[in-house]
This record gives sequence, C-alpha cells and structure tokens, in this order.
Amino acid sequence: MKQPIIEMKQISYSYDQRNVIEDINLTVEEGNFLGLVGPNGSGKTTLLKCILGLIKPQQGELLLFGVPVKKFKEWNKIGFVSQKANSFNTGFPASVYEVVASGLTAKLGLFKRMSKTDKQKVLDAIESVGISSLKDKNIGELSGGQQQRTFIARALVSEPKLLILDEPTVGVDQKTVEGFYRLLEKLNRKKGITLILVTHDVGTVSDKVTHVACLNKHLHFHGDTEEFETMTDQDLSHFYGHDVQAISHNHHEHGGQQ
Repeated sequence: MKQPIIEMKQISYSYDQRNVIEDINLTVEEGNFLGLVGPNGSGKTTLLKCILGLIKPQQGELLLFGVPVKKFKEWNKIGFVSQKANSFNTGFPASVYEVVASGLTAKLGLFKRMSKTDKQKVLDAIESVGISSLKDKNIGELSGGQQQRTFIARALVSEPKLLILDEPTVGVDQKTVEGFYRLLEKLNRKKGITLILVTHDVGTVSDKVTHVACLNKHLHFHGDTEEFETMTDQDLSHFYGHDVQAISHNHHEHGGQQ
C-alpha cells in the first residue's frame, strides 16, 4: 500500500483575519505527481509554505511522512524549486556544479568538505536533468530553461522523496517547457519521486500529472487526471471566477519520450 507523504486535515490559515485557505483536506501519496492549480490569490503559496514548514497551520492537522509537522525534522526529504528561482543573482560567479553542490550544504554543514560520494551525487543530479555538458559553465551564461534545470538538480542532490515546484516554467519558451515537463515525468516515473507542481497551465497539467487539486481558498477538486478531464469549461470557469478553457493536448503524446 502506498504511504501518504502529505496529509492535511481541515487546514485553515488567515492573514489579518482574512481566510486565505479554509478547511483543506488533501492527501498526497508516495509516487503521486500532483498538479496544483488555481487563480492568483487562491492560497497556493500559503499552502506550500505550510508544507515547507515556513508557517504553521492555524487550524487543523498536517502530517508529513506520517509525522505531525510540529515534530517533523527530516526536511532534507523535501526539495523545493521556486518560481524561476527569480531571486537568484545570475551574475554570481558560480558554475553549474557549484550551484548544485550548494544543495548539500544543509546536510554537510557550511565548511565541511565534500566526500567522493558527495561529489558523485552532484554529478548524478546534474546528469539526471540532462545538463552534464554544462557543469563547468557559469550559471549566468545559461538560458532560462538551463538555469531552471540547474535549480532542479540542486533540489535533487540531497535525494528528496518529495519535490515541490512553484510555477517553474514562468518566462521559459514553449519548446523548453515541453522538454521540462518530460523531465518531471521521468523523475516521477523512473526515479519514483513524488512531485507537486504549481501551475497556471491547466491544459498541460492534465497531460503530465497523475492527480490534480484545484484550489481557490477552498479545495474545489482533488482527484486523478481522468476525473479532472471530465470537468467542463463551465465547471472550471466557476471555480476560477472567470472564463477558462481546459485545452487538453493528446494525453499519450509524450508517452514514449522518457
């Protein structure tokens, strides 16, 4: 039986007495690839902050890997890639290898030298995202898509069981986006990493993920992809509060490209 990695039971959180997320019940099981969709201001960031331990739910219960969040200590099990890692200074003089290696700092401590095993982990993480040929390049010389793969490798180097990506394709061209989603599919199916992808691209989500959660303060939908694809444009528009078309591409289009 698959183990639940995240269990949210009646989770609520408010800022200045305004409920941002309300009465959320959500379970993410080992091996799931969850697409989290919702309009701006729907509470997606707040939900992520709860999972990442940055804020504590004001109501309800949150379990991570079966442990109440207040007692959870194994944060290296959770990797996070922010939106285009926009805050990263691309002028910073660091190679791809060095950026990825920095993902081991929390595990090793700031000044401890990397072992031969650690160095191999860095190379393996770089290879897993398909940028081995760029490992000695300066991060500032890379395209947006290559930078994003570097940040995924940085998150993967500590060998997390759960990887969370917050709108990682913002500002990345469409061709790169397709390759990027195939990479995520591969990490999920071949390496068994549980993924949560926050995205606005409703159509692409239904092609790549195993489950979908629609958030707009409340959890309006949570189920597998087949259930999500039965939702009408009218259902989605009601949930988003404006017209939405769920343009679904061919579901098996990339099935052979792992």
